[in-house]
Amino acid sequence: MKKIGFLSFGHWSPSQRSGTRSAGDTLLQSIDLAVAAEELGLDGAYFRVHHFARQLASPFPLLAAVGARTRRIEIGTGVIDMRYENPLYMAEDAGAADLISGGRLQLGISRGSPEQVIDGWRYFGYAPAEGETDADMGRRHAEVLLQVLKGEGFAEPNPRPMFPNPPGLLRIEPHSDGLRDRIWWGSASNATAIWAAKQGMNLQSSTLKEDETGEPFHVQQARQIRSFREAWKQAGHAREPRVSVSRSIFALVNDQDRAFFGRGNDSDQVGVIDNMRAVFGRTYADEPDRLIEQLRSDEAIAEADTLLLTVPNQLGVDYNAHVVEAILAHVAPALGWR
Repeated sequence: MKKIGFLSFGHWSPSQRSGTRSAGDTLLQSIDLAVAAEELGLDGAYFRVHHFARQLASPFPLLAAVGARTRRIEIGTGVIDMRYENPLYMAEDAGAADLISGGRLQLGISRGSPEQVIDGWRYFGYAPAEGETDADMGRRHAEVLLQVLKGEGFAEPNPRPMFPNPPGLLRIEPHSDGLRDRIWWGSASNATAIWAAKQGMNLQSSTLKEDETGEPFHVQQARQIRSFREAWKQAGHAREPRVSVSRSIFALVNDQDRAFFGRGNDSDQVGVIDNMRAVFGRTYADEPDRLIEQLRSDEAIAEADTLLLTVPNQLGVDYNAHVVEAILAHVAPALGWR
């Protein structure tokens, strides 16, 4: 059994060919897709975060709205760029969204991806400390977030407050018990996966990874997952970690599917992203019987407990619901995911 969710980048464009022509379209359709996915039996609704782009950017209002409209499905991100975040304010927002959802938040965070603008985090008021890289800053923000999510008091109370305080040092409110264990780190390398394990975060591994050995993408990703789990074990954490991988998977069950995805990419691609040689995973798009056999050979999917299906959100709620339903009906049972 695997948990299966969708991952939406939340693209929108004023083009007449787009089913999401405004930011409002994307936000409202994201909520509707999460509701539809829950009704179909999907386990998670995850959303990408990009700043300065015609995509989803501010995750917490969306997560809170999805949490209020659903009852069972996990809601999360993949990922929030921590270079842009005030970790204390983020802890408040995350706590509120988690409480609204009844403890279903699965918060993916990371150093982030290539940006639309140069050093965009500077416009948000953040800059690396002396001798620190922007990636270091993102990890530092993450460590502060993890600390305050423990719910321990750290702020000196005002001796003459407007309202009575509980005794002792004060913590960030609202606090949601258990959220600290539902933080995930989006990792593109073996080293950052090991760092995430030491920090006690779950692992999100995406459709690209640093090309560290020249092997196929899924082989390198599977090794990354095993390295993460070994580091987790050595760190002595009490709970079992979770691991997700993201894939573009389309079961071609009708003519519309074949028209959109009948020429799917059937091989890995190698390129340079942020001065890093990266290997990009293939798109799986085929008739269900052939698709099943191809997916059996994906070592990283086999290693992960959670699979996130990237969805073409600009094609609309109904079509994306069809995409995930086709996987649940025609692929997941044969692979033992259901």
